[in-house]
Amino acid sequence: MKTTPLKSIKLGRRKVVYRVVVSKTARKLRVRVGLNGVEVVRPAAKSDGEVEAFLLANEKWIVGQIERVERFRVVRKPRRKGASEILYRGEPTPVRVEEAARRQGANQVVFADGCIVIVKGRGSNTAPARSLENWLRKQAREEITKQLEIITKKLNRFPRKVFVMGQRTKWGNCSALQNLSFNWRLIMAPDFVLRYLVTHEAVHLALPDHSRKFWLTVRSLCPETEKAKQWLRSNSDRMLVDFTQAIHG
Repeated sequence: MKTTPLKSIKLGRRKVVYRVVVSKTARKLRVRVGLNGVEVVRPAAKSDGEVEAFLLANEKWIVGQIERVERFRVVRKPRRKGASEILYRGEPTPVRVEEAARRQGANQVVFADGCIVIVKGRGSNTAPARSLENWLRKQAREEITKQLEIITKKLNRFPRKVFVMGQRTKWGNCSALQNLSFNWRLIMAPDFVLRYLVTHEAVHLALPDHSRKFWLTVRSLCPETEKAKQWLRSNSDRMLVDFTQAIHG
């Protein structure tokens, strides 16, 4: 992935600043609007002119999303100074960092009473944010593996390998080699969203396109498909939090 310098374009009455991420694996242009601004994923084979034409063609949707983000900024409740909170399985979850009284060794992360607690081991050099990410990655792999076993048995199709990664522009992918990859941040979404993404990519093992048959199969296996897609459209930015800034301690 390569990020180009910021660019701007006039959409309606707005001057919209956006960044372009050049991807060697992306097959089509995609745009994302969130708290961090407007980002366009551009396949390496596409030109800057095609990016501008794409933005102009989607002008109404992009401007609408920018206005939604602006409204969100206005109504969002101010957080207490020093408070730490992330999404975990779809719920805003407090994160607390504590110093271990006696225990030596690595940091420990536990989930108890609706709160994630990072216990810093005496002498540990690992940042609490890193320990939290590692713990979330483990939780994601366990849940993705469980859901994948259910879906692949129904499809009677199985991946060669399964990866849980930290992609910035994709929640999941099915490669031509029948390998599946998923974004570990899916553990931050509600269970029905994770199930949808797992189902979506697993069905690609049998149907590599997005044909009518593909979507019928996905919806038959995951009736919450439309609800999950809507949740992702509205909340994906909340899953891209930088833990080094979100976690204090």
